[in-house]
Amino acid sequence: MDSGFLLIDKPAGMTSHDVIDHVRRATGVKRVGHSGTLDPFATGLLIVGVGREATKRLGELLKKDKEYVGTIALGAVSETYEKTGKITVNNGVVAPSRKEVEDAVKGFVGKIKQVPPMFSAKKFEGKRLYKLAQRGIEVKPKECDVEVHKFEILSYEWPLLSVRVECSSGTYIRSLANDLGARLCVGGYLSELRRMKIDRFSVEDALELSKLSPENWRSRLFSL
Repeated sequence: MDSGFLLIDKPAGMTSHDVIDHVRRATGVKRVGHSGTLDPFATGLLIVGVGREATKRLGELLKKDKEYVGTIALGAVSETYEKTGKITVNNGVVAPSRKEVEDAVKGFVGKIKQVPPMFSAKKFEGKRLYKLAQRGIEVKPKECDVEVHKFEILSYEWPLLSVRVECSSGTYIRSLANDLGARLCVGGYLSELRRMKIDRFSVEDALELSKLSPENWRSRLFSL
């Protein structure tokens, strides 16, 4: 089988496009795509389509629900809503109690309106938001309808809040971090993110990118 899907565990520090280039080199196949971007700082599951038939069906996976685990740093904000952007510490804020955090988190479960980060690939009047942000052009992105099925606190020790989120396609975990920090009146940004699942596919079954080779890639392919 020369066309199918690969489950890849993306390492930190690489763009999703870097992963695609790596897969092209390992497989010798030019027609390669992925099922949804992961930010460079993030790790975890990337489903890669190899070959014409697989890449045609990537759109089906783009619409599927996803699960993430991440860490939100409270008491500061980031211009990108995550750790690689310019960070401003909010000195003098009072650490919220566990109960206050739990109550705030509940407000983000269900169908919600979410404004995408300025440093994102979303478009505004035909132009990518991140390109406008890089040029210092301020615009007000349109709110998007997303659904958060589960927003679970794994641990909380100020200023770090570890969470698990199950959500619809198109949900920005960075925006959740920023909006939660704003609701708590302390600020917040995403310091760590790992994608655990896309639909029924799990990162536990994924191959580390460094272990993908011309000899083994066909044995890792699967079909939908």
